[in-house]
Amino acid sequence: MSTLTEPVDWTGTSSDPIDEQFGDVVESSNLASADGYDIVLVGEPYDGAVISRRGAAEGPSAIRDALAAVKTHHFDVGPVDSIADLGDVEVPAGSVPEVQDAIREAVEAVHELDALPVFLGGDNSVTVPNVAPLLEAASIGVLNIDAHLDVREVRNGPTSGTPYRQLHEAGLDGYACIGARHFETSTAYHDYVRENGGTVVTAEEVAADLVAAVDRALSGLDSVDRLYCSVDIDVLDATYCGCSAPTPGGLTPRELFQLVRLVAADERIAGFELVECAPSLDAEGRTVDAAARTIAHFLSGWSA
Repeated sequence: MSTLTEPVDWTGTSSDPIDEQFGDVVESSNLASADGYDIVLVGEPYDGAVISRRGAAEGPSAIRDALAAVKTHHFDVGPVDSIADLGDVEVPAGSVPEVQDAIREAVEAVHELDALPVFLGGDNSVTVPNVAPLLEAASIGVLNIDAHLDVREVRNGPTSGTPYRQLHEAGLDGYACIGARHFETSTAYHDYVRENGGTVVTAEEVAADLVAAVDRALSGLDSVDRLYCSVDIDVLDATYCGCSAPTPGGLTPRELFQLVRLVAADERIAGFELVECAPSLDAEGRTVDAAARTIAHFLSGWSA
């Protein structure tokens, strides 16, 4: 059975005692005492399923370091607090299915907490074990904030491109992708999403009217009781993005921040993840900083 490692100790980086940062408020905890918090962080350092360039296994540690230096205050809703870090999932050596099974065992107990689980990836294959425990409890939909649909066929085993095909086959009740880019997805995979009742909202639609784009994505998930939100950082334009598959035509960080705040306000939110942040492929830490602030913005929207 896979377990969680020792949690990380967080500290702020500012010399000004008035500058409250996430490093000052995130506390180390464990499953036994985590119910006392509103939000729990769990790292998933794995990139063995990446189709192209690896590096996302370094994501959880780098995101923690960047988030620790981010101030907790949002102008509209005030500070974010009541956060625990439960450590990383101990990822075993083995095939992608074996790793997915092990991660699922570890996160099932996280989903049983009263706190909101926030998973720090890791490649996009971790979405499967992160969502799978929710399928047993209620009608579940996933909002995939991503440049790609990630519904590839599972041929020689799962990859970072197959998570939503796997979840559909396991009983996922709803799917919407927002931020998808033209010429990044095969026709057959777009057809698969449409045939299964999914919704695709492009990056162009987000740029034209962000609020309307979010409304259209969420309206495609009206029939589900609970909602899981996944952010693949490659939804950002390649200018801002160090990841396995950066491409032009994506969202700006400011668009992503507003988008996740709007989504987080949905009362059905049952979990959140940020995946595919690869520090070794980054330039000057821009992607890691954007990833950390994406998490901060989501938590501010959820806490409001």
